[in-house]
Amino acid sequence: MKTVIQRVSRASVTVDNKVISSIKNGLLILVGIEDEDTDEDILWLTKKIVNLRIFNDENNVMNSSLLQTNGEAIIVSQFTLHASTKKGNRPSYIKASKPDFAIPMYEKFVKEFENQLGKQVQTGIFGADMKVDLLNDGPVTIVIDTKDKK
Repeated sequence: MKTVIQRVSRASVTVDNKVISSIKNGLLILVGIEDEDTDEDILWLTKKIVNLRIFNDENNVMNSSLLQTNGEAIIVSQFTLHASTKKGNRPSYIKASKPDFAIPMYEKFVKEFENQLGKQVQTGIFGADMKVDLLNDGPVTIVIDTKDKK
């Protein structure tokens, strides 16, 4: 499971010219799922993200987490995170899971993230043509891959 985590001042997701999700201060989390991903990956990753100390504290030092700041989150599925660009110029998405596996894993990820955060989060719509708008704060962008927990 791969994620791109962006600290944002605001973010929104639009589908068919309608805003379906929007947040102010918090995290925009893009999630890519592959067939080898497990419930253990979900638990490890959600706990890691919720507790990641990437928000400024009272001394303007990145020392506070989403949980500590009571921030918001939008979680968006993004199969293109598993793009392979080793050959040619057209990315291959062979490692990205098909919807029959990816949708339940995405839903488990969202549910566990809400459990870890202690409140509901916003989402995109799996498989939809989404327009994601954000104001990256910092900018702070972090990539986490559960296959590289070192």
